[in-house]
Amino acid sequence: MPFLGLQRQLGIDLDSWLLRQSATQPHGKAGACHAFEREWVECGHGLGQTRARRECQPEYEDFMECMHRTKLAARLKKILDQRDKMIKEGKYTPPDYQKSQEEPRP
Repeated sequence: MPFLGLQRQLGIDLDSWLLRQSATQPHGKAGACHAFEREWVECGHGLGQTRARRECQPEYEDFMECMHRTKLAARLKKILDQRDKMIKEGKYTPPDYQKSQEEPRP
């Protein structure tokens, strides 16, 4: 097959747009979610789109959580809502260093 290593021989990379974290990163380090993306791609490799969506759903969800942090944001919002509710009921008082009362600046 004469075209097997054509991209490498010509010094071009047409496939880099396919993977976000596998593209060239600053300082030559791997992206933060590179491992999750790699697991997702390896899971779906050779399965076909329909079957890969069904069988690789956990890997895809892990990758999307790493990229967007939606579950983390929802959990943090629940924690802060619970704290505000407890403050309103008088069951919790935040420490002095957590109160957002700044000293007047000159």
